[in-house]
Amino acid sequence: MPTIAVDQISKRFGQQIAVDNASFSVESGEIFALLGPNGAGKTTTIRIILDIFKPDSGTISVMGGPMTETKKDRIGYLPEERGLYQDVQLDRSLIYLATLKGLSAVEAARRVDAMLRRFDLYDDRKKKIKELSKGMQQKAQLIVTLIHDPELVIIDEPFSSLDPVNTQMVKDLLREERDKGKCIIMCTHQMHQVEELADRLVLINQGRVMLYGGLKEIRRSYSGQEVHVHALNDLPANLPGVQSVQKNNSDISLHLEPGASPQAVLQNLVERGVQLEKFEIAMPTLDEIFIQVVTEGGSQG
Repeated sequence: MPTIAVDQISKRFGQQIAVDNASFSVESGEIFALLGPNGAGKTTTIRIILDIFKPDSGTISVMGGPMTETKKDRIGYLPEERGLYQDVQLDRSLIYLATLKGLSAVEAARRVDAMLRRFDLYDDRKKKIKELSKGMQQKAQLIVTLIHDPELVIIDEPFSSLDPVNTQMVKDLLREERDKGKCIIMCTHQMHQVEELADRLVLINQGRVMLYGGLKEIRRSYSGQEVHVHALNDLPANLPGVQSVQKNNSDISLHLEPGASPQAVLQNLVERGVQLEKFEIAMPTLDEIFIQVVTEGGSQG
């Protein structure tokens, strides 16, 4: 049974359709990316999952059924809008927020101490939140999200304001949580982070699901319109199925016509005596797929 099952949910605010018949599921032990351009309906979808908003139609199952107050204590949520108490000391703020998730004061203090050390914030524990840099505040928010060892983690732009060292630390932490069997939903505009971390994804645009499935399968489904070759002799001037040719250092990129088969292009090159050291179907980046889906309105899977 999936940890989260979203079944044909829709939500309208006045004349604006925020979510339009969206369906997807998220399993335990995976990092699931929820993607889309600004205003696509991602935040509304998260708020419906968390029972902040009620859908106009459709159903949501979280950890086996409807959301309850007890289940909320098993969820860690990092919203894009930060909400720490600015005039309170860091350690006091974190301990207080941990007790709101059901931890005793003693256990909260123990876990906060360990997390502050791991996040390299221990020496700053007596500073007020407002005295911390944006990156430090981001790490503090992540501690609040994870301190109670939640089963379901929902994080919106987790790498905001983080330098490369801290970004890597957070990525390692998210992988650890996934490997413990946690269910992690990640919203971000940083597609390279999704390529590194996500097992599966859903891309929402104008409230509708445009892409859904495994990251590798999605990238493979959009491949095939460009190949990279390295030839020991010149390529023929006209190649059937090739729309344009671009030289890149020692390699040549062949941009194929819509519907053209890379295998047919390869066979044609071989038959015409081209000696190839390399013939590789280019895998598009998630950035390229995102742009294509959002601008063209196409869908796969």
